[in-house]
Amino acid sequence: MNTGVKITVFAAALAATFGTAYGVGAAIDPAAGNQEPAAHAKHDRPAPSGHGGHANATPAGLQISEAGYTLDLKTPRVTAGEESELRFAIRDQDGQQVTSFRREHGKELHLIVASRDLVTYRHLHPARAADGTWSTPVDLPAAGTYRVFADFTPDAEGATNLTLGADLAASGAYKAAALPEPAATTTIDGYAVTLNGALRPGKAGELTLSVSRDGRPVTDLEPYLGAYGHLVALRSGDLVYLHVHPNGEPGDGTTKPGPGISFTATAPSAGTYRLFLDFKHNGTVRTAAFTVHTGKSTPADAPKPATGEEHTDSNHQH
Repeated sequence: MNTGVKITVFAAALAATFGTAYGVGAAIDPAAGNQEPAAHAKHDRPAPSGHGGHANATPAGLQISEAGYTLDLKTPRVTAGEESELRFAIRDQDGQQVTSFRREHGKELHLIVASRDLVTYRHLHPARAADGTWSTPVDLPAAGTYRVFADFTPDAEGATNLTLGADLAASGAYKAAALPEPAATTTIDGYAVTLNGALRPGKAGELTLSVSRDGRPVTDLEPYLGAYGHLVALRSGDLVYLHVHPNGEPGDGTTKPGPGISFTATAPSAGTYRLFLDFKHNGTVRTAAFTVHTGKSTPADAPKPATGEEHTDSNHQH
């Protein structure tokens, strides 16, 4: 189909359903079988949902229910280009809305919304009502199918960190967007961010992202949610979720506020991933995005020098 042809969001959602693996229960990507999920730095509890732990665990973000908890998305559809209120809750095995969570990196719950083409990305911090209903304003620029990820740890005995996912439709005229090509450097609001290191399937590797502005290294990054940077990786196709945190933290005596922010991460399988780095400078949080390939490299997969600002719709809403 010519990508210029507009179709309705419902047809786009139907296509996504047949082209991806997600849903309720044991929806496991065959390519990820028996691979070790990504490590989640600083977690001292087992986290089978993509944050380290058991090698045979289901990759994070593919399931709407796990370990007795369910993501109840109360707003399954919004209108593209209009601000809407996104509402949801986490329910326990008895169907009750959970009202007690452990705070991690300054928040009880981290919410990620990403389009299935991985062009639009939102890192949101919703507010929780006393009855356990979470809400946040959201404005999605383009029609299509989005994935909503809730990253949280219930405040219950034996509970581990979970990332549950559900689909969200943004209605309107749909136009497909191509995934940006791999590049070693991307720019956002005048900042250049360079990626060094490789995301490898089934093996931990170090990624270092260095921030500069006007050709000068940024050495005064500001703490954001208790760190100098946060990294989310999503696998193209089924949107397996990896959420890793930096090696080190502000005030530990060794971690410097830039220009480099290092992470240790493991890809659950070979494939194409989209990396989103959140960093804060001069009071503003920005998101730099990269496309990377794992597995055996080919000349076509090699990062290309940046030629201009990458047009990825990545930002924060609070």
